[in-house]
Amino acid sequence: MSSRNSTPASEPQALILLVNSNADGRMARKAVLEEQGHRVVVSSSGADALDHCSREKIDLVVTDDKLRRMDGFDLLDRLRTQFPNLPVILISDFVDALGLNEENTGADAVIQKSANEVNHLIRAVSRLLHRKISKKPASQVLKAKGKAV
Repeated sequence: MSSRNSTPASEPQALILLVNSNADGRMARKAVLEEQGHRVVVSSSGADALDHCSREKIDLVVTDDKLRRMDGFDLLDRLRTQFPNLPVILISDFVDALGLNEENTGADAVIQKSANEVNHLIRAVSRLLHRKISKKPASQVLKAKGKAV
């Protein structure tokens, strides 16, 4: 692997689950994420994605809103129930048209499919992985503030 594809020292390599029923979209996003130094597993369905999360320690999920049988919103609901601390990025053609955002979808980041999608995806992944790594358990935060747990 060339140094251009290496993960920056401040960000350990993450395992990202990419969920998209469209093979071209799946492979294009996978290439972008791998170029950033991440390991990427792919899934074409919500059920398969949930199975991956049960079997492997996934650090972050990137899902399209349109999936076969179980759409991205249903997948997001199930991920929140089964894996509440797992960061999720939702990608949609209809972010602006439907007014989709983090508050009304439950996703940690919502990205509009567009010419700027790659830049938004890279930034969101970096931000969410950094937040996940730097987030301390509540007991450690309280101890650091001198409060008993």
